[in-house]
Amino acid sequence: MTGIFKKPFNLADYDLLLLLMVVALTSFGIVMVYSASSVMAAKNYHDGAYFLKRQGLFALIGFTVAILAMRVDYHFWRKMAVPLLFVSLILLLLVLIPGIGGKVKGASRWIRLPGFNLQPSEFTKIALIMYLAYSIDKKQDRIRLLSAGFLPYMVVLMILLGLLLKQPDMGAALTLAAVTVTMLFAAGTRLVFILGSGMVAMPFMVYLVAHSAYRLKRIQAFMHPEQDPTGIGWQIIQSKYAFGAGGLFGQGLGESRQKLFYLPEAHTDFILSVVGEELGFIGLLVIIGMFFILIQRSLRIAMAAQDSFGRFLALGIAVLFGIEAVVNMGVVTGLLPTKGLALPFLSYGGSSMLMSLFAVGILLNISAGLKLVPLTGKDAR
Repeated sequence: MTGIFKKPFNLADYDLLLLLMVVALTSFGIVMVYSASSVMAAKNYHDGAYFLKRQGLFALIGFTVAILAMRVDYHFWRKMAVPLLFVSLILLLLVLIPGIGGKVKGASRWIRLPGFNLQPSEFTKIALIMYLAYSIDKKQDRIRLLSAGFLPYMVVLMILLGLLLKQPDMGAALTLAAVTVTMLFAAGTRLVFILGSGMVAMPFMVYLVAHSAYRLKRIQAFMHPEQDPTGIGWQIIQSKYAFGAGGLFGQGLGESRQKLFYLPEAHTDFILSVVGEELGFIGLLVIIGMFFILIQRSLRIAMAAQDSFGRFLALGIAVLFGIEAVVNMGVVTGLLPTKGLALPFLSYGGSSMLMSLFAVGILLNISAGLKLVPLTGKDAR
């Protein structure tokens, strides 16, 4: 196993700004998880620090995983891409088996483990990115062909989407689709193939929404939450109240009122609402700025990577972080329909934390020894 580790280890070789942003976001997330969950945890678990302890443990394990990943030569993941994708398929199937998959609010998205629920969709995101980077690198000269450079990826994607929609997890499904399309477009896939697949998928998407009562209600809540203020529109209305109460400078850390059983999922998907209420618009700008720097550094790593596999692997991770951050921010502010998508590094959740930090470790390994250039410049080594 020692052959897969890069030697010697010198922290200065890695992208320290990227690492700093991740450490800052994760540390801030732990503080906000405690702030957003302490009252609810005290009532439900008789321990106000229940979620703080768990999130802290997830972060500790996650940073250990990140350190290992930043030491493993990223070319190792090229060899593991297909096996890991296969493992992700098995995990997605296990979720659907009664007794193994854990059901919460009607959705089967977790595998029950002692003291921890594993969410396979988080693992699947990284596994798919690895597979796409490996496969695109392998057949760059055929990527513009329909039979070899587009349809095989669509088959893999459709299988994954089918399993995710069975859970159901529309948020993860749309994220995988967006990451796949973006990576294929960057690889040189013809735009007509992408647009054509979008046109084919559109009626299917309409069907999924029209024949699902809860999805229709979510669309209605997005368009007119005030029509059902105590029902489906409750969450987004309370989220907007939180942002409004925060004003420019916020109510102060720990002073949120919406977290007092008004705002559902205050420590998970809607944690940014609590940030807005307690730290105000200025606090939100700081968080957005840190995500911007994180994604910008990730894209620079992709541009400066030493080979095609590294470029597409870093690109996929950058796009994943970008999509998850933008969608979550859009949902909590009412700009997008409600989706169960965590905010990376901030939202409570072990699977999201572990996989996000694992992905950061891979990014840092790709960055080792690179001279990162402006996004408009050419690769430099």
